[in-house]
Amino acid sequence: MGDSRYDPRYDPRYDPRAPEAEKPRPFAELPPPPEDVVPQGELYDWYLRGLDLLQAGDANAAVQLLQHTATQEPESRAVREGLARAQFDLGMYEEARANFEWIISIDPADDYSQFGLGLAATKLGDLPAAVEHLALAAAMRPDIAYYGQALRGARAALTASRR
Repeated sequence: MGDSRYDPRYDPRYDPRAPEAEKPRPFAELPPPPEDVVPQGELYDWYLRGLDLLQAGDANAAVQLLQHTATQEPESRAVREGLARAQFDLGMYEEARANFEWIISIDPADDYSQFGLGLAATKLGDLPAAVEHLALAAAMRPDIAYYGQALRGARAALTASRR
């Protein structure tokens, strides 16, 4: 099996072996946006802009925009997934976990949300839950190498914690 860093789907932000990057200020410490600052355009434009910001590495701005979008469209799985990814990148693991759990409550076969929930649980120290959800993701999509890598890391951490 080759080095996963050369896999086009590999993203070091979701690799439990990757070193922790310097984290921005927690979202809860940020002041609320001014009342007159509301995204322009349609909800779909807000969603796309939030994903663009996330892809560009601006998780803080992505969380703000996607949270606003999720407030307007709370039943959208796509919006909740984007928000959860941004929250995870910002270190808001409890919030990311809650959004991934919500998605899985609607669609238990969503492998990416199972994976995201497993990673958030890992970051929160809930290793049994992490192993459970990462195992589900890896079983659903054995072709995605980093699912299996995350599962092996969580299993190793769980084993080590029991010693």
